[in-house]
Amino acid sequence: MTFFVISILVGCLSVMTVQGRRGKWPPGMPVTRPRLVAVGGTFEGSHGRSSDAYVIQERLIAAADGGAGSGPGQVAAALALAAVIAGRPQHGGTREQDLDEHVQAAHRAVRNAALRNPAMPDLAGTLDVIVLDGGESPRLRFAHVGNGAIWHCPRGGAPAPLTTSHSFEDGPPLRALGRPSALNAEVGAVAVRPGDRVVMMTDGVVRALGVKRVTELLTGSASPVSCLDRLYDELAAVEPKEDATVVIADFVTV
Repeated sequence: MTFFVISILVGCLSVMTVQGRRGKWPPGMPVTRPRLVAVGGTFEGSHGRSSDAYVIQERLIAAADGGAGSGPGQVAAALALAAVIAGRPQHGGTREQDLDEHVQAAHRAVRNAALRNPAMPDLAGTLDVIVLDGGESPRLRFAHVGNGAIWHCPRGGAPAPLTTSHSFEDGPPLRALGRPSALNAEVGAVAVRPGDRVVMMTDGVVRALGVKRVTELLTGSASPVSCLDRLYDELAAVEPKEDATVVIADFVTV
């Protein structure tokens, strides 16, 4: 009886292996699917004017900051994110330049809104975008405009920023969506392995805590939720004036 049951199980496993490779995995069975498991939040600044917005999807993360000095900041952030989501960069090309085209679309959306509305001539914003490319050699493509930051935290390694701030110290961003000049976004890519982490934050986080403390808080193996809680606790202690948005995502394949 035992031999008969084992024979049936072995036969079923063989069938599942073949069908799984053909994309006919039985209903209810787990399927390997590279994706980003993420948590995020915006710590509202004390000045009371919302300026940050973010979006989390399976293979797309983006955050935008309208800035405290650009009029209705949330309008710029919402326009930028809407342009990115509508473009579906995670379903398009896989070149770094392909991602830049989506940033340019966000730039045009904010710029056109400023031109159409005389009450918002200085409408501008920053934008950070991450797209996960699966396949045999998974990687993260990223695009960056402004004074936010994207960090890569390899599993078992030290966190390191992938982007550079487009501003001098605490000044306004030198590059921003919606300005009359042409936009030169920073784009790049980094290979990832299961367990690697990527963190996206607006400049309100770095200004409030400093690069050194941010690095310390991102170091270690705490879960994304626990890591976000620690950042929130420290932000609450310093009470930043502007919004501070953080998105923490782990790369998983199951």
